[in-house]
Amino acid sequence: MSSIKNVLYWLIANSLGGFNRGKILEELFKKPQNANELSNNLKLEYKTVRYHLKVFEDNKLIISVGGGYGKTYFSSDELEQNKSVFNEIWHEIGKKTN
Repeated sequence: MSSIKNVLYWLIANSLGGFNRGKILEELFKKPQNANELSNNLKLEYKTVRYHLKVFEDNKLIISVGGGYGKTYFSSDELEQNKSVFNEIWHEIGKKTN
């Protein structure tokens, strides 16, 4: 298993909050967004979204530009190159969970 596959599997399939993380990544693949936009679009608490974004940044799956409430998040180049890995895990595991 590749390194990014291991990280994605751990963050989406094997940890609490994995379903929400999968939803956040799906949104970020569509377009870059700030935490408030993600919170509104996904109907998740703002603090929950911020927590998951920090986990993604710590694991180098996303990058951010700007600061404060306007800080915008993008999927990292490595995540973009491995989008099929995310889709595979999300299809098999993530979307089955509510």
